[in-house]
Amino acid sequence: MSQAILQMTFPENAPVPLIDLVEQFETQRDEIMEVVERVFSKQGFILGEEVAGLENEIASYCDSRFAIGCASGTDALVLALMALDIGPGDEVITTPFTFFATASSIVRVGATPVFVDIDPQTYNLDPAAVAAAVTSRTKAIMPVHLYGQCADMQPIWRVAVRHGLAVIEDAAQAIGARYDNRSAGVLGTIACFSFFPTKNLGGAGDGGMLATDDPDLNARLRRLRVHGDVGRYDHVEVGLNSRLDALQAAVLRVKLRKLAEWTEARRANAARYEQAFASMGLQGEITTPYTQPQNYHVYNQYCVRVHDGQRSALMDQLKTSQIGHAVYYPAPLHLQTCFKSLGYQQGQFPEAERASREIIALPIYAELGEARQQRVIRAVGKAFGAETGRSTIPLRRAA
Repeated sequence: MSQAILQMTFPENAPVPLIDLVEQFETQRDEIMEVVERVFSKQGFILGEEVAGLENEIASYCDSRFAIGCASGTDALVLALMALDIGPGDEVITTPFTFFATASSIVRVGATPVFVDIDPQTYNLDPAAVAAAVTSRTKAIMPVHLYGQCADMQPIWRVAVRHGLAVIEDAAQAIGARYDNRSAGVLGTIACFSFFPTKNLGGAGDGGMLATDDPDLNARLRRLRVHGDVGRYDHVEVGLNSRLDALQAAVLRVKLRKLAEWTEARRANAARYEQAFASMGLQGEITTPYTQPQNYHVYNQYCVRVHDGQRSALMDQLKTSQIGHAVYYPAPLHLQTCFKSLGYQQGQFPEAERASREIIALPIYAELGEARQQRVIRAVGKAFGAETGRSTIPLRRAA
């Protein structure tokens, strides 16, 4: 099969989904079904050689010494906290603008998430806010590489070193991303990845991975994922049942071969959006993703900011045009009901709250293709009256 991204043929007015996993599967159907058959033939479904092979390949991909497979990205976060002995009475500084698992993992081990605001350009942790939040109870910082862009790690490292803190990378959305030519996965004490199907490297179900350069943490994570067992039912501590399935590992090994190609296709789609929206004069209506100069962005999501409270109107136009879209995330974590006891108030983290009101994700998947992407672009332009036809949102003009 050609190395080019497979472009399937669709009717001109067919809906454009936010992501289409069927299209991706069709590019590797034969290879994937072959390894699925291999796993079933051997009847070895838990850990084993497929998982060991994937662990070695992910470690090499991220340039880490060790990689440890587990059952999900959420479990990866929990295991990382457990391996670092973080628990009741401890605080972990993190972002309120992220997927729920970032904070729930901290609560799950009995520690307290300490939220700080985000940088309004990257939506990642504001390093200055991190520095201001450190207390005598702080044990770790958990930056999230949101939407596929690494957090600004250098100032975070400085805070961590100054106070003797661990750094846990929530890299669930950022496999392949780089910061200052270093890969997500080697930017902290432990890194956590997710293989949820919609991730850039997604499995056929749940799956996760941890990465570290520390041999002691590697050994501990490996036993924590199997109930704290060091072999022969000798349990030296209480761990989890969080083993990666061989079936997932086998599928992921096939898909990993295409990850660099898929990433470049996502980046090309992002560049096309940027150029198109600029040429349509939409800079005052939406803000496209900002990439820090030292970063290599892998665009797990392509999220634009919609100004002046017009997100709902844009979403209406996208729905009318049958364009897939989503909001990541509609409510910041400090305002979630389950975290009410932490005592945070509306208005405490204005940048996270503003992002939750303004962000919308557009299709960015590798197989999208230019023709369908142009449909997305035209729908956005039509919403703001930036192309011929009736506008659904009046285009603001500079004074």
